Amino acid sequence: MLKIQDLWVSIDDRQVLKGVNFSMDYGEINVLFGPNGAGKTTFMMTLMGFPRYKIEQGKIYFKGMDITNQDLYERARLGLGISFQRPPTVRGVTLKKIIDIIANNGSDDAGIKEKIEQLNLAGHLQRGLNDGFSGGEMKRSELLQLIVQRPELVLIDEPESGVDIENISLVGEAINSLLGKDKVKDPKRGAIIITHTGYILDFVNADKGYIVFDGVFVCRGNPRDILSEIKRHGYRRCAECR
Repeated sequence: MLKIQDLWVSIDDRQVLKGVNFSMDYGEINVLFGPNGAGKTTFMMTLMGFPRYKIEQGKIYFKGMDITNQDLYERARLGLGISFQRPPTVRGVTLKKIIDIIANNGSDDAGIKEKIEQLNLAGHLQRGLNDGFSGGEMKRSELLQLIVQRPELVLIDEPESGVDIENISLVGEAINSLLGKDKVKDPKRGAIIITHTGYILDFVNADKGYIVFDGVFVCRGNPRDILSEIKRHGYRRCAECR
C-alpha cells in the first residue's frame, strides 16, 4: 500500500527526516512512538503533501503510484486522509456543511446520522468547525469527517492529545469504526497512528510499532512490547540498543 524510499525532508531549511525507509501492506495498522520533535508529525504531513514540508530526496509510492510531487488534494482523491493533532478552527463554516461536502462521494445518509449520534456530535453540527470545541470534541469531529470520507490510508496524529478518559474510549471506537467494526479490520484500509501515551492501543489492534528518533526510524516491533520498553528505559535508551 505504501512504500517510502530514502526520504529526506526539511522545514524552513532545517533537516527533520533523514533517510527514512518505510513500507506497509494493505490493511495494516502501524503506530509511531517518539519524543517531541523526533519527526513523527513531519512524516505524516509529508505523506499528505503539505507544501511547507520540502522533500530534499527520496520517493513516496502509494498503491504503486509515485506521489512524491503530487499536490495535497490529489493525494486526498487517491485515498489518503488525515486527522490533525491540533486541527484548525474554521469560523463561519459549520461541521454540518463540511460533512455535507464530504458526503458527496455517495456515503449513506442514514449511516452518517448514526455515526453522528454515536460520537455525540448532534449538538455540534450547526457550530463553526472546531469553534469552541473541547479536545475530545475536536478529535471526534475529525474522525467523523474521516468516517464519511472513507480514505484507504488514514493518518492519525496523537488521538489521545487533549482527550479525557471518557472521550478516549469514544475516539478508540471511532477509529475502529473507520478501520472496520468490532476490531475486525477492513482488508484494504490501513492506518498510521502517532501516540505518546499508548492509550489508544487499548482500543485499536495495531500490527507494528516504530520508534522515531532524531528523524530516523530506529527500530520496529510489536507495539505493546515497544511501549513497555519505552516506559522502562525511555526513548534514548531504546534508540541506543536498537
